[in-house]
Amino acid sequence: MCGIVGIVGTEPVAGRLVEALTRLEYRGYDSAGVATVNEGVLERRRAEGKLFNLQKKLADEPLPGTTGIAHTRWATHGVPNETNAHPHFVEGVAVVHNGIIENFSELRDEMKAEGAVFTSQTDTEVVAHLLAKYTREGLSHRDAMLKMLNRVRGAYALVVLFQDDPNTLLGARSGPPLAIGFGKGETFLGSDAIALSPFTNQIAYMHDGDCAIITHKGAEIMDFAGNPVERPRQISQASAFLVDKGNHRHFMEKEIYEQPEVISHALGHYVDFANHTVNAETGLIDFTGVSRLAISACGTAYLAGLVGKYWFERYARLPVEIDVASEFRYREMPLSPDQAALFISQSGETADTLASLRYCKENGLKIGAVVNVKESTIARESDAVFPILAGPEIGVASTKAFTCQLTVLASLAIAAGRARGTITEAEEKELVRHLTEVPRIMSAVLNSIQGQIEQLSRDLSKVKDVLYIGRGTSFPLAMEGALKLKEISYIHAEGYAAGELKHGPIALIDENMPVIVIAPHDRFFEKTVSNMQEVAARGGKIIFITDAKGAAASNLPTMATIVLPEVDELIAPMVFSLPIQLLAYHTAVFMGTDVDQPRNLAKSVTVE
Repeated sequence: MCGIVGIVGTEPVAGRLVEALTRLEYRGYDSAGVATVNEGVLERRRAEGKLFNLQKKLADEPLPGTTGIAHTRWATHGVPNETNAHPHFVEGVAVVHNGIIENFSELRDEMKAEGAVFTSQTDTEVVAHLLAKYTREGLSHRDAMLKMLNRVRGAYALVVLFQDDPNTLLGARSGPPLAIGFGKGETFLGSDAIALSPFTNQIAYMHDGDCAIITHKGAEIMDFAGNPVERPRQISQASAFLVDKGNHRHFMEKEIYEQPEVISHALGHYVDFANHTVNAETGLIDFTGVSRLAISACGTAYLAGLVGKYWFERYARLPVEIDVASEFRYREMPLSPDQAALFISQSGETADTLASLRYCKENGLKIGAVVNVKESTIARESDAVFPILAGPEIGVASTKAFTCQLTVLASLAIAAGRARGTITEAEEKELVRHLTEVPRIMSAVLNSIQGQIEQLSRDLSKVKDVLYIGRGTSFPLAMEGALKLKEISYIHAEGYAAGELKHGPIALIDENMPVIVIAPHDRFFEKTVSNMQEVAARGGKIIFITDAKGAAASNLPTMATIVLPEVDELIAPMVFSLPIQLLAYHTAVFMGTDVDQPRNLAKSVTVE
C-alpha cells in the first residue's frame, strides 16, 4: 500500500516528511519522493528503491519549505523508477496519490488531444493535468479540486499542493484511508495515523467522498459537491513503532476495509491498466504446455484455490486437481513433469502446504507460490513466486489476504487462457476491465451495507447453527462464510453446494435455522432459487445475498436481503466476499469474542 504524508508546518518539513514515511515502510513500496514549496517555487526529490536513497538525495540537495507532501509508491501504473515516482508536477500543481484512477486512459487521451504532454506512465499524472487545466480556466483551487473529483472514477486517496498557495494542502478520499492530524499552528495529512504519531495524537478520519482543505488553522471538510461535513477529532493510540487499528475497533475490521486499496496494488503488479491486458508477471509459469494444474493450500487459502479452479478450467480450459494440503501428498496423486502446481499460503510457512510442495518438486513439476511473504520458505523453494501484496494481516481470520489471493488467481487464469488460446485478445481486455473495477465497487459496497449487516448480525449472534449455500464460485464462498463465522464467533456453521441440499443438509432446516444463500444473478441463479424454495417450504430463515437483478427476480420471504451491485461473474467472488466477512465480524463483536485472536487458532500453522 502506498504511503502519503502532508504537512502545513511552521518549520522546514522535508526531514519530518521522510521521518513520517519511515513509519509507513511496513506497507511496502518501491520508490519514494517529497515535494515542498519555498519562496513561490515547487521543488521535489525522488528516488527509486528504499527511503535511504531519498534521504541521500536530500542530504546532497536539501529541500527548504514549511509546507510539503511525500509519498512511498507501490507501482500500479508504470514501472517502479524515478520518473514514475510521486509527487507528480504539472504547471505548478503537485500531486501524490494512492489507488487507481479507472478512467485515466480516456482522460489522458482527451487531454493529449488538447495539447497536454505527459511525462510518466502513471494514472496519477491525469489528476495533476486536470487540476492545471481547471485553474488555467479561472477556477479557484477548491473548485478545481471538486471539478476534478467529479471527473475521475476509481478508488483513491489524493493530496495536492499548489505552488501559488504555500500554506494550503487539499486532500480527498474515495476508498483508501486518509487521516487529518491537528497540531499547534500545524496541520497534517497521512494515509495512516501511525505516520502522524511523531507529530500529534489529535486525529480526524476522513470518510469516503470527503474533500479537505488543510491550513495552519486546521481543516475544512466537505463532500464532493462542496457541502460542509463534520468529522470528529479523536485521540489516536497509534505508536510510532506499531501497526495501528486507526479508527477501527479491531484489526480484522481494518483489514476488511483495506481491501479496495490492497487489491489495487495487487492488480498493479499483474495487469497493464493502459492496455487492459495481463502483464509479464503472470508469465512466470508457461501454461502453454501444461497438461494439468495441481493446487494445494489450507483453510481460507484452500477456498481461494477452489475459486481459482473454476477460473482456470473455464477461461484456460486447464484441468485442475485441488486438495487441502494435509491430504494432498498422502493420497499419492499420480504426477508427471508436464503438470504444474500452485501452492497458496498467506504466511508462506504453512507446514502441510510446504510438505505438498516438496512432494510435487520431487516429481519434477514446475512450482508456483501464491504468497504474501516473498521471503518465506514456500516462496524460496518455488520456481515462480506470485506475491499477493496484501500487506501485514494481523487478524487471525484472513480477509484481505483471501481477496488478494483471488485477485492473483484471476489474473493468472486470464494469462493462462491467453497463452493457451482459449480466450481472445478482446476477451482478455474485457476480463481485465472487470478486474480493474473491483477496488471501486468494493469501496462502494463497504460504504452501503455496514448498517444492515450490523443489524442482521445482532440477530445472528443468538443462533446456534448456520447453513451457507451457493453454486459455482459461490459454493467456495459459502464454505468461506461458514469458516469465518466458526473461527471468530464460535457458532457452528457449514457451507454446502446448493445442489447438495436434498442430499442430507435439508434435514437440519427448521424455523430456527438461518440459511445464508449467496446468489448473484448469474447462470446458476434459477437453480439456486429452487433450493431457496426448499428452505422456505420448511420454515428456514433465509438471508439472501444477491444483486439488484436477483432481488427483483425472487419473491420468496427472507429474514434479510443484502443487495450488492451487478458485476461480471469473474469478479463476483471478490465483491460477494465482503458481506460474509462483515457478517462474521459483527456477529463476533456482538458475542464479545476475541475477534483478532480467536481461541485455539494461530495465524501461521507451522507444524503438521
